[in-house]
Amino acid sequence: MPATLNFTDLLRLLDERYAAFRSVIASAPDLDAQVPTCPGWTLFDLAAHIGEGRRSWASTVAAGPSGTGRVPFSGTPAAPREPEALVEWLAQSCQELLDALVETGPDRGCWSWWGDSQTPLTTGAVARHQLHEISMHTYDAQVAVGGPQPLPTQIAVDGVEEFLFTCCSTTTIAWPHEPATIDYEVTEGRSWRQHLSVEGSRITRNDGTESAAGVRIRGAASDLMLFLFDRISIETLVIDGDRKIVDQVTTWDWSA
Repeated sequence: MPATLNFTDLLRLLDERYAAFRSVIASAPDLDAQVPTCPGWTLFDLAAHIGEGRRSWASTVAAGPSGTGRVPFSGTPAAPREPEALVEWLAQSCQELLDALVETGPDRGCWSWWGDSQTPLTTGAVARHQLHEISMHTYDAQVAVGGPQPLPTQIAVDGVEEFLFTCCSTTTIAWPHEPATIDYEVTEGRSWRQHLSVEGSRITRNDGTESAAGVRIRGAASDLMLFLFDRISIETLVIDGDRKIVDQVTTWDWSA
């Protein structure tokens, strides 16, 4: 399995996951069904979020490095209520983003919200994060209709790494406790270390030569990714070491 997915793989998997999401929406008996993993949202709300968000990101990608923020969704056309029309609207929305990514390629600069992280501000990084967002929301939709499936392994392994580098790294917010290390390990054979100190939080890939971390969190890639995205409890995973560090990191106020 490659260290990271290349741009061609990202676009192919994005297309597949968008199709999987539409399939759930198309077969849902009730678009007003609640989505337990997205409290307060119905399936229709989730579908509207996906469609509006992809159109917004398509415009943001097209704006390139000159963009100063995410381009808001214009509201036109709005998500239709009729199921067949909604599925077609979703297909058009997702295609807009795919077309924008193909047009720009992976290396062009692009605004995004993760400027303080270890993830670059490029269209390739946007494509990577978009893949994991739609994968998670496809899972959400499956939960709503009563048939959640494990995340595809290739996506989940990459998703754990992308989440750690994008959402769990910072150099501007000091870790308020004693320095600590956490290893995140997937049974599919990959491992990453989070270094927590007054300098913030940094993520590195493990190569098998590291000394023991303060705590290790391990499980199948799908379960670890679902935990990181706050979809399932940490009790689904195996924790070795100082559980206090886990409690500290999961309650760390990154806005402080």
